[in-house]
Amino acid sequence: MSITKKPFGKLDDGTAIDLYTITNKSGASLSLQTLGGGIQSLYMPDRNGNLADVVLGFDEPQPYLDGDTGFQGLLVGRYANRIRDAKFTLDGAEYNLPANQGSWTLHGGGRFSYTIWDVKETT
Repeated sequence: MSITKKPFGKLDDGTAIDLYTITNKSGASLSLQTLGGGIQSLYMPDRNGNLADVVLGFDEPQPYLDGDTGFQGLLVGRYANRIRDAKFTLDGAEYNLPANQGSWTLHGGGRFSYTIWDVKETT
């Protein structure tokens, strides 16, 4: 298995985004970007061993910031769903969450999809 790193592009504010590609001995590979920890490509072999990209991804980081694209391959948060009224009760205690989609909490309530992740080690 090998891991390579290359520049993927820059955001409008100049923030550099990197692309890390993990490739196995048969050539299958996964490319992850530092923007949102997102999957940019996943090359898998078909029954004849021909590799093809099986995920939707963009060739540069900027389109990933458009919420209308459905968070293509980006981390969505601690869970992928909505919590009504941005609160829940557990063991009798009520927990209030950030309402980030109207009165709901969507996908963990954070901004995981737009976080620039730091890679500490690639072994």
